[in-house]
Amino acid sequence: MNPIKITSKKFLTLLSVISGFLFLASCQPGDNNPGYEYMPDMAHSVAYEANYSSYYSLNQFVSEKDYRKYAMPKSPVAGTRSMGQDAYYYPNTEEGRARASAELIMAKTPITEKGLERGKYLFNIYCAICHGEKGNGEGYLVREDGGKFPAQPADFTLDKFINATNGQLYHAIKYGKNVMAGYGDKLNPEERWDVIHYIRSLQAKVKGKEYSANKNTLNDWAIPAHHSSAE
Repeated sequence: MNPIKITSKKFLTLLSVISGFLFLASCQPGDNNPGYEYMPDMAHSVAYEANYSSYYSLNQFVSEKDYRKYAMPKSPVAGTRSMGQDAYYYPNTEEGRARASAELIMAKTPITEKGLERGKYLFNIYCAICHGEKGNGEGYLVREDGGKFPAQPADFTLDKFINATNGQLYHAIKYGKNVMAGYGDKLNPEERWDVIHYIRSLQAKVKGKEYSANKNTLNDWAIPAHHSSAE
């Protein structure tokens, strides 16, 4: 068997390759540190990321303090509030739904004429297409003149929805239920109560009762704006 002959040129080439591997290995200070980066801006953006600190000292041109001043959240715009500031916040879980149904009984805003008008306006925009203008689940998407919808929307005039607590309705409006998407990004907390009040007024009509700014004979879960403690 002929021995393998290694020329000096091949030896130097092999030595260079081994040296290269050893050099790269030496650039790994530890398991949690990748060592040096050839082009750090390919992995770390030099741009300011909105509401997120991605500061990386090797490719930023300002100090971390100055970077955070521009990148991190500012004070909210006047008249707005974040989800965490929703005074009636319950998580989007079945446990959260159950808690809202059990704990959020009384409406947090009174029944007002303006609120009912606004509730009707918002209901017709977001809800009537499925639930119908009367709240009976016969919206345009399920009527014969509108088209077919695979799932029958909820009929709010049924006793199970009339007896549903305000918290149950509030949670469904904010997060959705079954095939219905949530409207938490479209209706602020006050508007959700306006929609609930309007739904209650539709339920009251079916039951021959009154749900208005003057009187509520449908339930004990909302106080009319003109309610007098002397009554």
